[in-house]
Amino acid sequence: MTIQIGLIGCGGIAEPHVKGYLKISEQARIVAVCDVVEANAQRRSAQVGGAQIFNDYHEMLANTTIDAVDICLPHHLHKDAIVAAANAGKHILCEKPLCLTVDEANEVEEAVQRNGVTLMCAHNQLYMPAVKHAKELIEEGLFGQVYEIRTTDSFFNNFDPANAGWRANRAFSGGGELIDTGYHPTYLLLYLAGSTPTEVTAMLSSHRLHFMDGEDSAQVLVRFANGAVGSLVTSWAYDPASVTEKFSVVAEKGALYSYGSDLFYKLRGQEQVKIELPEVDTFAAEIADFISCLQEKRRPINTEVEGIDVLKVILGAYQSVAEKRIVTL
Repeated sequence: MTIQIGLIGCGGIAEPHVKGYLKISEQARIVAVCDVVEANAQRRSAQVGGAQIFNDYHEMLANTTIDAVDICLPHHLHKDAIVAAANAGKHILCEKPLCLTVDEANEVEEAVQRNGVTLMCAHNQLYMPAVKHAKELIEEGLFGQVYEIRTTDSFFNNFDPANAGWRANRAFSGGGELIDTGYHPTYLLLYLAGSTPTEVTAMLSSHRLHFMDGEDSAQVLVRFANGAVGSLVTSWAYDPASVTEKFSVVAEKGALYSYGSDLFYKLRGQEQVKIELPEVDTFAAEIADFISCLQEKRRPINTEVEGIDVLKVILGAYQSVAEKRIVTL
């Protein structure tokens, strides 16, 4: 059976999503698109071969036979769209972040669970082959007890007041860079730790993009229930030093790291091992897994449960900065 998808939000981030569905056209097809900007909706409709166009997702949910929605809206609109889709009995793939507040997260969780639908967080970097292999090696116990995890995601963003749009406004974005690009190293940190975050502290900076309502850079420390400590560095202000890893793990018996493609690890007293891995379109892999989860009735890697944990770390980081203290989660 071909899963019928309704695309809610047809802006820039929808592009890799649409391409992902086109790669698995026998398994899933976008049959309806929705955007308040008609030109955006028309463009996405044309890309997928003529999907039905809406400017109100409530009308889409009421007047189509879609099985699931893919939400690619600005951050502040996520919660309402998720709840509406869940109440309509539709499965959900939602771009980061899940929502903006703990109260919104509670509404999302209640609606998803009450309606028995599947919600998958669009955490595309979990589909990097290096992440998958690292997670397997850690869970196999190759490294023993994990001591420290580090994740990073920084680049020189050419935002200016003319092109930043809603992302420059805290009311719409929920913060600054940390709740946007910084969301990636946060969910990656929690995934590799495999434990509940218990404490968080942070420092935020506005190095370069001073017109923004929020930070352009962040450094966050997280303690986990298993004793591991995680750190993340994320920024729109600069390109990182060339030796900066995408992620690294230090543990009882050795360590591993990756720049995002191949994976390297070394056990104490042994030679370093390099695992060569293929490049993967992580958005396409994410889309394919979402459809497989629906077809196989399988739980996604990250549901609303993990999405809420990620959100709590980020909100705790913001609280830590505001109150100048370590925040217990």
